[in-house]
Amino acid sequence: MDLVLEAFDTFLFDPLYATFLPAKTPGLAPNGTYSSFKEVPTAAPYTAQNTWTYEPASQYLSFEPGKYAYMSQWPRDDWRRQLVTLFLITWIFGLLIYYVFATLSYVFIFDKATFSHPKYLKNQISLEMRQTNTALPIMAVFTAPLFLLEVRGYSKIYDNFDEAPGMWYNYMQFPFFLMFTDFCIYWVHRGLHHPLIYKHLHKPHHKWIMPTPYASHAFHPLDGYAQGLPYHIYPFLFPLQKFAYVFLFIFINIWTVIIHDGEYVAENPIINGAACHTMHHLYFNFNYGQFTTLWDRLGGSYKKPADELFQKELKMCQATWKKQNEDIDKMISEVEGSDDRNYMPDEPKKIR
Repeated sequence: MDLVLEAFDTFLFDPLYATFLPAKTPGLAPNGTYSSFKEVPTAAPYTAQNTWTYEPASQYLSFEPGKYAYMSQWPRDDWRRQLVTLFLITWIFGLLIYYVFATLSYVFIFDKATFSHPKYLKNQISLEMRQTNTALPIMAVFTAPLFLLEVRGYSKIYDNFDEAPGMWYNYMQFPFFLMFTDFCIYWVHRGLHHPLIYKHLHKPHHKWIMPTPYASHAFHPLDGYAQGLPYHIYPFLFPLQKFAYVFLFIFINIWTVIIHDGEYVAENPIINGAACHTMHHLYFNFNYGQFTTLWDRLGGSYKKPADELFQKELKMCQATWKKQNEDIDKMISEVEGSDDRNYMPDEPKKIR
């Protein structure tokens, strides 16, 4: 994250901090001396408050700071400035990734026939966006301190590829990261479905029975934070190269959109794609995994996606919807007791 912080400081935050928290120009130094002429002080040399010295975050890529980097009373290495900046990056950059990739998925991939499904909610997309807009800044408050610890050198993140446990690790860190986080998220997610927790934290995400890509980040903030913890814990336990770290965090956000896009192309017994995750939204207590079906299979919570989901002419037909509707009503009664969702008006649907 120090590489991302350096880029944002250079191109955005240095001028902002220099403007709103400018370095105070010192006047005559308190211990200034006087010349032989009566009461004519010698000019004390100008000493800026900002004594920060630039050191590139990476030997492979750097962003040379401009003059504004030295013009704030909060230098770049001030922990308060780093915490505030990391919070803003986590919040605003997270929103940017969310809206860009959710919108791309919505425009080019998402099946708009979903709007006619009997379990699609009234004003659902705007509700999904509102939930995300509410959750992300709160999630950023809890996430920024973890990024701060990482930036200040408490993690096992490394820059030079030679610093890896072996050259092989520079390649294997990707499957290691995915396997570790998939395992952890499975148990975190399954724990969020415990009756004592579900209604308080995880139910807001299950409001979307037929999710759109905009539901991808529409969580209760503590729910979203809990499911994100494995990604942040990993570099404190295991080595992770800086560029791999940035790539994986962007990938995770895109993957979260992908599994909510309703396009069931991954008819694969191993990959936990959109079809598997749709089964989770439809039937609640199955398919908790993030990337693979491995832990669901071992934990007895795997539910194979229905065959009709992979057939364009069947996945949105009346018979499929009727069966889903009946099964969903049973699951809602079992898990939630009553259904407080506000569905679209009960009117003739455009169905295949």
